[in-house]
Amino acid sequence: MTAYNDARFDSAFAGFLEHYPDYAETAHMDALRAHDYSRLDRLDHVYLDYTGGGLYADSQLEAHRNLLAGGIYGNPHSHNPSSLAATALIEEARDAVLTFFNADPAEYDVIFTLNASHALKLVGESYPFEQGSCYLVSYDNHNSVNGIREFARRGGADVVYVPVRQPELRLDAELIERGLTQQTSCPHKLFAYPAQSNFSGVQHPLEWIDRAQGLGWDVLLDSAAFVPTNPLDLSRVHPDFVPLSFYKMFGYPTGVGALIARRTALAKLQRPWFAGGTITLASVQDSGWYHLAPGHTGFEDGTVDYLGLPAVTIGLRHLQRIGIDAIHTRVATLAGWLLAEMTSMRHSNGSPMVRLFGPGDMQDRGSTIAFYLLDPAGAVYDVRRIETLAGQQHISLRTGCFCNPGDGEVAHEISRDEMAGCFEEPDVPVTLTDCQRLIHDSTGKVPNTIRLSLGLASNFADVHRFLRFAIGFKDRDSSDVGPQEL
Repeated sequence: MTAYNDARFDSAFAGFLEHYPDYAETAHMDALRAHDYSRLDRLDHVYLDYTGGGLYADSQLEAHRNLLAGGIYGNPHSHNPSSLAATALIEEARDAVLTFFNADPAEYDVIFTLNASHALKLVGESYPFEQGSCYLVSYDNHNSVNGIREFARRGGADVVYVPVRQPELRLDAELIERGLTQQTSCPHKLFAYPAQSNFSGVQHPLEWIDRAQGLGWDVLLDSAAFVPTNPLDLSRVHPDFVPLSFYKMFGYPTGVGALIARRTALAKLQRPWFAGGTITLASVQDSGWYHLAPGHTGFEDGTVDYLGLPAVTIGLRHLQRIGIDAIHTRVATLAGWLLAEMTSMRHSNGSPMVRLFGPGDMQDRGSTIAFYLLDPAGAVYDVRRIETLAGQQHISLRTGCFCNPGDGEVAHEISRDEMAGCFEEPDVPVTLTDCQRLIHDSTGKVPNTIRLSLGLASNFADVHRFLRFAIGFKDRDSSDVGPQEL
């Protein structure tokens, strides 16, 4: 990349290493980047959307291809040689997941799903919500967690939201405690929150898991944004349900996720239907005659992705070779430097160039950064236009609300009355863009965000190049940059 020939880069890198010496401990990842992710530099691309999806390594693809080319694998719902070979690979992947997360197989089971959202749907549709039950859920959640409230409402359960607070968008610990302790009479209680926000990068306390369970709650810990760059040891913390997507961890395959569930919690779930593969026996001569299979088998509808699942084993081994602690160190140092630089950026008149949504340092946060770019008068540059201009420089970042309306509404100070306009006509579909335009036109607020996120193939050249891009807006009026043409 051209940055390596830039004197400014050399000076910045030297200063970075002085302030973040731990980065040197991840030097083996530079060789990994050059070998397994060489397409990034070959295509002159800066990838900053790891929370949206991880990148796969060349070696993962090669290992998966070699495995498929070297065997005969058939539908696992049989006992012929090709079926047994596929079954062995599926169970190897299941064991690999338990091993990676240090989960005792006597305590935890692994259900393979399409993605984290599918895993969440399994919990929502099967949890025994009934009149008097409780669903305690944080503002800071992906919509797939929010969506469980529809199953809860239909079952007659109470749905209680816990807000986040400005300026760092952290959950209010006192309100969490109040929510956990006030709902003592609920027959079935489910508490859901993310280990790491996919919007702000905030990491919420894992200690809440044990506290909630001690008060009789089942705990759903959304880990999709957390586990790609942080260790989750299920021998130390014991959430009841852990949904995740493997493509966010190592890029490939994209159609496989998992629900890691405690066996005691799994036994509480009541599936609303059965499917091929989930039963031991069914009859059409009586509509009540069927036997659901125990454990994960009863939740894996139809035929699992038996040719894709070996890639999960390969991907997890890839992460183990790199070391999740090394990945965490690398992204934490890069994000720490980037946050410090972004918060210090000023126009010539002294006004800030960046407004962060979330913590300004690395205390209890991950490497996902949400922000605006501001002009000298404090006006927000058109978010979609920034994404387009970044793309023209081969920089991939993300804009939007990231399927996290709770954080977005608090971050942009959107009131309930202001949101109500997007729902006045229930039968008229309103898109996110429609709603953002409606709010902007009526209030002047900009309910849109820029997000960048780091991952296992990130290096200093990536964050330095983004920073040079952002500095290019210094002293430019927002009208000069202009809106994005739709």
